[in-house]
Amino acid sequence: MNAVRLGTYLALTAALISGIANFISKIAVTAIKDPVLFTTLKNALVAVFLISGLVLFKKLSELKTLNRKDWLMLISVGLVGGALPFALFFSGLEHSSAINAGLIHKSLFLWVAILAIPILGEKFSGMQWLGVGALFAANLFVGGFAGFKFNFAELLILFATILWAIESIIAKIALKNISSLTVASARMVFGSLALLIYLSISGAPFNAITSLNQVEWGWTLLSSLFLLGYVTTWYSALKMAPASHVAALLVPATLITNILSAVFVQGTLPFNQVASSALLLLGVLFVIVFAKTNLPKTAPLKHIS
Repeated sequence: MNAVRLGTYLALTAALISGIANFISKIAVTAIKDPVLFTTLKNALVAVFLISGLVLFKKLSELKTLNRKDWLMLISVGLVGGALPFALFFSGLEHSSAINAGLIHKSLFLWVAILAIPILGEKFSGMQWLGVGALFAANLFVGGFAGFKFNFAELLILFATILWAIESIIAKIALKNISSLTVASARMVFGSLALLIYLSISGAPFNAITSLNQVEWGWTLLSSLFLLGYVTTWYSALKMAPASHVAALLVPATLITNILSAVFVQGTLPFNQVASSALLLLGVLFVIVFAKTNLPKTAPLKHIS
């Protein structure tokens, strides 16, 4: 199978996981109360899982081959993508709806494209931009800007999204020479360490960790598993396909979050969400189909490490 094609499948899988994770995280962060503590615990668990993966898949030896520039890239990925934006996002999510948070986060593809075109030299064809327009319109169809409060919470989520876009560009460059598992591990390990340092400096009561009950630990573990799935599929897709292409395919996550919210929170699926779903699917179809003449020629999958 062609690497870009597999990258497309992985990006769509990441979108599915992200859509479910966003819905679950809203419930979890509300249950645990402290969003930064929740984020730190969740990310630390994922870091442990990924380190175990490095051992299991015998990738630890790769660390010995990394030069200073590689390490700087990995640390940057951890700080820019694995620390501050998580604290910002979940602090904002605590005071915002899951749908609004999902809509803001799914503007990621726009910020990635803005950065990837001049920095990475990526290109979008005219028909792909039409697909991007459909994706943007699909988000507005859910309620446009009417449902937004334009408050500080939503601003925090937007800042987090822009930082994740910057991280995507750094990670794409790092992934040229480093495996996706190693880059993903760096994101969560360095990010978790930064969050732990922040909690220490801010005087956060670490005994709050031991006071979490079984339900709170259950939500934390469940959120961690979804984050693990998202990080591994996202970075694998990012290694195999252009950053702007992968980011655009993440937008359908909004559809998943909306459906879950409609079924379990609102109890109904209104027409605007059905129309939004149709536009999302149309936009994704345009991005994928008309990318064939635009995506770079890549090596067969067996040559992708």
